[in-house]
Amino acid sequence: QVQMVESGGGLVQAGGSLRLSCAAPGRTFNSYIMGWFRQAPGKEREFVAAITYSGGRYHTDSVKGRFTISRDNAKNTVDLQMNSLKPEDTAVYYCAAKPPSAKIVDIDEYCCWGQGTQVTVSS
Repeated sequence: QVQMVESGGGLVQAGGSLRLSCAAPGRTFNSYIMGWFRQAPGKEREFVAAITYSGGRYHTDSVKGRFTISRDNAKNTVDLQMNSLKPEDTAVYYCAAKPPSAKIVDIDEYCCWGQGTQVTVSS
């Protein structure tokens, strides 16, 4: 099974920005929904954002107005622009893919998880 490759994480001060990128080597995800999730220490993995093949965007409430998901279908990549970062955004961020359906935030619907990229926001 193809795994995603995430990049772009790092250490940033509160209020700063990071841009995460995700690629799927050797695989195209035509028609698939692409999503970003995160997992903080001691917590379960949670939905952050998703984007349909046609560009429809969904963001969880805690990141609305700060994070923006985008995708480049020609390059088979999906990005997450994160602005105004807060310490509570600290987590490992993962991207994944799922066939189109109404269950946008259902983590069990997603596949092809990568190793994730660490985002640490200092106060």
